[in-house]
Amino acid sequence: MAQKKSAKKRAIISFRTILMILTVILVAWVVYQNWPDILDTLDNIQEANIFVLLLLIPEQLFMYYACGQIFFSYLKHRKNVKQFTNEEILRISTELNFVNHAVPAGGLGGLAFLTYRLGPYGVTAGQASFLYLFRYAVTTVINYVQALIAIAVLLLLHLIPHNAMWIIPVALLMNMGVFFFLWFVVFVASDMRRIEVFSRAITKILNGVITVVTFGHKKEITKHAKIHQYFLDIHESVMIAKKHKKYLKKPAMWGFIYSFLEIGTYWIVAISLGRPELLPFIMVGEAIGSVFDGIVPYGLYELGMAGVMIALGVDFPTATIVTVMTRVITLLFTIISGSYPYYKAIQGKNGK
Repeated sequence: MAQKKSAKKRAIISFRTILMILTVILVAWVVYQNWPDILDTLDNIQEANIFVLLLLIPEQLFMYYACGQIFFSYLKHRKNVKQFTNEEILRISTELNFVNHAVPAGGLGGLAFLTYRLGPYGVTAGQASFLYLFRYAVTTVINYVQALIAIAVLLLLHLIPHNAMWIIPVALLMNMGVFFFLWFVVFVASDMRRIEVFSRAITKILNGVITVVTFGHKKEITKHAKIHQYFLDIHESVMIAKKHKKYLKKPAMWGFIYSFLEIGTYWIVAISLGRPELLPFIMVGEAIGSVFDGIVPYGLYELGMAGVMIALGVDFPTATIVTVMTRVITLLFTIISGSYPYYKAIQGKNGK
């Protein structure tokens, strides 16, 4: 028995070591990919008001905290879940933000880490997935509303070029696509029969893929029972949310704050460059960029945002400098603030 425990402990230590090495490689790769932008930012930062840029430090920390509160203000109603202190909320959110930036896998890396991180608190994988989707839903809806307000302002002020009117239907359709995806998840998770059919289909697909990838050497990567339980956990969370809609009020409020702070990050950089009037352009660009935030690697989000701002009439140098400078500053701040807490979490020294 002692030998088995020792072997298991060595396996865990080995896995954590491999994970840390992989994370360091990924962070180095992200920095390498952004190195030209980092050099450009160092050149352009001389034109910015440093005192305004320093506002990003408390703004970013509060944004992390607001992101965490979207999850944890909902979890406090779950009896089987241990409660979180404000320090834990900020720490876990900082770690999650680090993972989302360091691991170029869209939102999948963040979801996997959140599942691992919340496990010791009594949160199941299905519940973590529900929270992740819920956060995405809340911020998408709020970004959608903010984009509509910004588009209305730009139209009233006649600031949208005639050849850029395509931005309006594109923004609407992209967000509607997200709404449809979220509706589909709730639709499946709301009915036991649909859960059974869908979980069997997912199990068959996953096992089929692993069979092809391993050339038939491994024919099963998961069992139907695990996938089924995963969707049952989501089902439970969806049913509770439907029954107790009041549980969603505080998460929605924090979602609004978080979404505004996301926009505020770019706006602070724009203000530091003497361009506060860019706010409505940033709001439209951020709404479209946020659609990609959870499904594509880090970087395309800002690229799409800059493209939208340019299409709306913002000059190329300004749109590029604002988005690139914001990306570089937040990337470096994320690595500095999140790497050590992430290291402690992986080592099992940050959880309950």
